[in-house]
Amino acid sequence: MPRFSIIVASHGVAGRLSLALDSVLAQSFGDFELIPVCDAPDAPAAEVAAGHAERDSRVAPVHSPPSAGLAGARNTGMRAATGGYLLFLDGDDTLTPGALAALDARLTETGDVDVLYAEHERTPWWEGEPTNPAALLLAKTPKGAFSPAEAPHVTGVQLPAWSAAYRRAFLTEHELAFPDGHFTDVGFGGLVTLHAERIAVLRSVVVRHLLRRQGSRLNLPGEHHAELLDRAEQVLSRAAELEVSADRSGPLFGQLFAAVLKTAAHPARLPDRRRRAFFRRAGKLYRRHRPAGFRRPGGSLGVQHRLLAAGAYTAFRALRGVNQKATAAAERLPRPRGLRTRLYYRRQLRRPLDPNLAVYCAYWGRGYACSPAAIHAKAAELAPHIRSVFLVEPDQAHAMPEGVEHAVIGSRRYWQVLARATYLVNNANFAEGVVKREGSVHVQTQHGTPLKKMGVDQSTYPVVAAATGSFTKLLGRVDRWDCNVSSNTHSTQMWERAFPGRYEHLEYGYPRNDVFYTATGEDVARIRRELGVPDGRTAVLYAPTHRDYHTGFEAGLDLEAFCEAAGEDVVVLLRAHYFYDRGARADAGRIIDVTGHRSSEEVCLAADALVTDYSSIMFDYANLDRPIVVYADDWDVYTETRGVYFDLMADPPGPVARTPRELARVFADGSYAGPESAGRRAEFRRRFCGFDDGRAAERVVRRVLLGEPPEAIPAVRPLAERVPAPAASTLVRS
Repeated sequence: MPRFSIIVASHGVAGRLSLALDSVLAQSFGDFELIPVCDAPDAPAAEVAAGHAERDSRVAPVHSPPSAGLAGARNTGMRAATGGYLLFLDGDDTLTPGALAALDARLTETGDVDVLYAEHERTPWWEGEPTNPAALLLAKTPKGAFSPAEAPHVTGVQLPAWSAAYRRAFLTEHELAFPDGHFTDVGFGGLVTLHAERIAVLRSVVVRHLLRRQGSRLNLPGEHHAELLDRAEQVLSRAAELEVSADRSGPLFGQLFAAVLKTAAHPARLPDRRRRAFFRRAGKLYRRHRPAGFRRPGGSLGVQHRLLAAGAYTAFRALRGVNQKATAAAERLPRPRGLRTRLYYRRQLRRPLDPNLAVYCAYWGRGYACSPAAIHAKAAELAPHIRSVFLVEPDQAHAMPEGVEHAVIGSRRYWQVLARATYLVNNANFAEGVVKREGSVHVQTQHGTPLKKMGVDQSTYPVVAAATGSFTKLLGRVDRWDCNVSSNTHSTQMWERAFPGRYEHLEYGYPRNDVFYTATGEDVARIRRELGVPDGRTAVLYAPTHRDYHTGFEAGLDLEAFCEAAGEDVVVLLRAHYFYDRGARADAGRIIDVTGHRSSEEVCLAADALVTDYSSIMFDYANLDRPIVVYADDWDVYTETRGVYFDLMADPPGPVARTPRELARVFADGSYAGPESAGRRAEFRRRFCGFDDGRAAERVVRRVLLGEPPEAIPAVRPLAERVPAPAASTLVRS
């Protein structure tokens, strides 16, 4: 039997789960089992847990459906546990170095106690100093093991479940488990301490708890706050059954009702009518369970106690000022330029949302492109009752496809549709001044799978952080998102880290990549003719990414020399990063400049092979199952200045070339399309083409625009069953 069982609930924190698991596996004390609790075998967290289980036999993942909540996940872990003591972690918490050794040493010193409480740190997710809220509470306890009566202020309700180690036999004997629903720590902690006979304290930090940017779910508005009263009643009723002395029940009662009164007084947690009902029920509980001789606290809190006991809600509301509705209007003022435009936009915001209006934008108005264009086209087919307007910069309006309604960015019509639209779809972000209206749905489609660091993860890289600007403003834009589209589990996890928010992940695939499975051979031939690819030639797409440490576009490769060395049938399709699109082609010899072509997907369909460095185009192109070569001449510099999420050199989609000579050789000898290259590409596709199957746009339209439930959305087709668009050549060497 292991000394410890560490149970890690992972729902909603897949992006940071590996940090939690690694913090346990790195402990110097090794007699433990680690039990990650995942939503399902195919959930994002399950892949992370399975990877750790493959590397370490002490990791034993189990599954608990999201509907069971945090309590269900922990109880599932408890049933699977075999250790002498149980510890609980949230999926984004970490154990401090040496934590298990310190717990073991303390338990050896005190003997088998029912519960060993320890200190913890609450770490701000972004900036600020960590706090240790348990230190003051635990400092007033006896040095050795003690009974609850010796320290009645340690009631368990003020300490989270992950701030203690619990003797498993004790929990089993008293049939103690986490209560279903919200505020489960309050109920569990109170019941544990009521039944405990021997307690001890470890006065050192064991867990670092990450305070999430979006805050605790318990603090969100909603009817779930009534469950706090359920937990309080459960604990106080058990105390009465056990005939706990007034010396112990007094502090327990006081701590429970401090939490109850805080909720009753908080204007954002309960609407007024719900707060009144909450207050009345709390008053009944107060009068029923108040211990004999209970002394109310002093000051304002004591006044609140008296008002609660008397059921005087009107006086309580007046005391706390909870009838004042908080407003953030000043912070949300739109910022379109020009007084007339500002006033016009504000007038439009006062009009009701149009339930049949959707607004789309791609790459800050560069035209009809990417996933917003794919969703727009599918919406015309599946939801024709919804009027769709594409936003575009003035210099791109002429290039909009015939029949696509559009509005020029900055115009009065632009601000009108932004104010009235119910659905807003973008692959970047809308302007800073756009107001997120209640009832509107913002869909963020992204425009690539992240290899390089994104969002707040860029903050430790000075070059890119300076270019990003205010991270506070960035996160303000993230707060507008309701849905975030993902093409693979890697992306889901990284978006969760890079853009922390309350949005829903739509693991539907990237709509822009649908065409890789719906295009025909005739489509491929047509696109090649339009781009000017000569018949019978092998078209190699060269698509380098943007480098934050360069001031302009640098090809990084002599493309004419590459063509000469690679073979006489090779032509290069040059596609620079969209930052360098100047609207004019610059063809030269066997180099065809396709930077200005509106559709990167069409360029990919035309290409027989891809050469790229660190561009996210490799993840999209992998759907076509055609050869990919990584040209990594400055990988070390790139990782140092920009940061990456995984080592591309260790897990590439094909051969890796570090010099122009190496790059030309893999084409000249055909190894770029050989069996070793195909094997690497197959593993890469398994990891990064998880959800792209040709129906992503349909899923988004059905889920968002048509409001279909998740269970009605078409399932993703397995990778082995997908047939990508055919290549134009068989890639036989000349």
